[in-house]
Amino acid sequence: MSSSNRGRRTLILTAAFFCMAVGLKANAQQRAEQSNDEELVKVQKQRNGVRTVTIPITVRQRGQRAAQQELMPIGNLTLREDGDVQNILSIRALGVETPMMVEVLIQDDVVSSIGNEIATIKEFINHLPRESRVLIGYIRSGSLEVRQTFTADRERAVSALRIPIGSASVAPYNPYVEIIEGLRRFEAMPKGRRALLVVSDGLDISHGLDSSQPSQSIDLERAIKEAQRQGAAIYSFYAPSVTLDRFNNSRLSANAQGSLERLSDETGGHAFFQGTGAPVSFDIFLKELAGTFQRQIALTYLSTHSNKGFHRIEISSDMKNIVIDHPAGYTR
Repeated sequence: MSSSNRGRRTLILTAAFFCMAVGLKANAQQRAEQSNDEELVKVQKQRNGVRTVTIPITVRQRGQRAAQQELMPIGNLTLREDGDVQNILSIRALGVETPMMVEVLIQDDVVSSIGNEIATIKEFINHLPRESRVLIGYIRSGSLEVRQTFTADRERAVSALRIPIGSASVAPYNPYVEIIEGLRRFEAMPKGRRALLVVSDGLDISHGLDSSQPSQSIDLERAIKEAQRQGAAIYSFYAPSVTLDRFNNSRLSANAQGSLERLSDETGGHAFFQGTGAPVSFDIFLKELAGTFQRQIALTYLSTHSNKGFHRIEISSDMKNIVIDHPAGYTR
């Protein structure tokens, strides 16, 4: 065989082997890609409807109202959603520098002594974490009066605060209708820590005296659901309105406070009051609340419930000496 023929044969064989190798590699790659696709589909099917949920929690010692001022062990946590144990993905401290979205709503017909607390509320706002945004509104007849939309400018926020009018002529239909209106203002804001501070008598008699009971108020129920949907904790400060103060009815006062307590408990917040009258000062309440904000923890877990509606949350620790405050649930 001539050298030229041998050269051509070598070239043809080399080309043939190259094509075979490319073909084998392509088939192997195709099989690998097909296998990867099947695994991806399998994972997607397993995770269908599954999503992460992040909620703020606060840890305190059993028997104490305030959050711990020092870091403390929280033990092994178990989180149940609708009774089913969920997988906790992360637990992280939020810290004093984590910005917040805070609404301050004041009922305009509360007794005149609450006007003395405006300076205390201003000081509280000025000490919020940097970059926090604040909204100022007043609950009154008609619709919610928003005097300052969400702003990171502390000076603008505190300058929007004014002394409540303190007259029955500006009494709202009931405070919860406008609390719902305020909660919806969170809709356009970034996700994150959300808190609503409401100064109110908490009384709903819009549907008769029976609606003053915490379990009977339709609008209270709606406010709780909206707060859970928005991921906002409500911190309520009981202050009698001029009308409630004039009635001097202990049953109505107890129902009103019970309603505020339910509003806060079921949204992961806290209710503050002293007896059935106007508190001497909000100062101790707001200092306690500032401590709560500093000690909050963000807990993220994997929810396996994809159906719409309310999902109840329960969190427990193997350490029996601590209490974990958290939202009662959320609405999907």
